[in-house]
Amino acid sequence: MIYRNLLSATFIFCVFTACSQPTSSPATKVDVAASDSLYTYGTPTSADGTGKFYLGREIAHVMGHQGAEWLERPGRAEEEGTDVLVKAMDLQPNDVIADIGAGSGYFTFRMSHKVPQGRILAVDIQPEMLEMIRQKQQKEGITNVQPVLGTIENPNLPSDSVDWVLLVDAYHEFSHPYEMMQGIADALTEAGRVALVEYREEDPSIAIKPKHKMSEAQAVKEMEAVGLELLENKDVLPQQHLMIFGKK
Repeated sequence: MIYRNLLSATFIFCVFTACSQPTSSPATKVDVAASDSLYTYGTPTSADGTGKFYLGREIAHVMGHQGAEWLERPGRAEEEGTDVLVKAMDLQPNDVIADIGAGSGYFTFRMSHKVPQGRILAVDIQPEMLEMIRQKQQKEGITNVQPVLGTIENPNLPSDSVDWVLLVDAYHEFSHPYEMMQGIADALTEAGRVALVEYREEDPSIAIKPKHKMSEAQAVKEMEAVGLELLENKDVLPQQHLMIFGKK
C-alpha cells in the first residue's frame, strides 16, 4: 500500500503495529483508589493503549485530524465493505442519523443521499474534522448534513431525536465511553438503533493491533451498562463486527 504522506503512514503504523510514539503519560502506576467508580488507571499495556480501563478493556489512543487522509484512502470501500455496511442498515428516507466520530465525513456523505427527507448529524470532537465536512458539504451542495461539535463526554444530541447512531471504529477510542453512550442512548428514539462497527478481536488473522479491536462479548457488556441490548450481529463485513443495539 502506498501512503501519500508521513502523517497518514504514521497513523497506519500505530494501528497495525506496535507504534513507538510516546503514550499520554509515563508508565507509572496511578492509585486506583483515586479513580472514579467507572474507570481504573495503570501502566499502558502497549504503545497504543492509554492506561485507562473500562470494564476490563484498555481504551485506545484517538486518531487526530492529521490522519484524515487515511479515512478517505483508495480501496477502503473494498477492504471494509463500506457500501455493504450502509446497505445493511436499511435506512429509510426520513431517518435522522447521528454519525458519531464522523471524521472527514466518509460515511456521512455516503448516507446523506439515502435519507433525502431526513438528516445526518455529523458529530466529532475535533473542529478540524467538522471544517472538512463543511467544505465538502458546500462544494457538493448537500443540505441534509449538520456538523455537530461534541465533547469527550457528550455527543451534544437532543433527547429522543435520532433513529440511527453509527459508530465506525471510533467507540474503542472514547476516553469516556460510559458518559458518551449514556448521551447516545438518551438521543435514540424508542425504536432507535446503534450500529457499532469494530474490528473483530476474535479473529487473530485481522492485522489490526489489539487495542483497536473489540469482541462481541465485550461490546455487549459495555452497551448493557447503558441499557442497550444486542439485537443482531450482522456477519456481512470482511473484517469488522456490525453489531446492532437497541433499547431494552
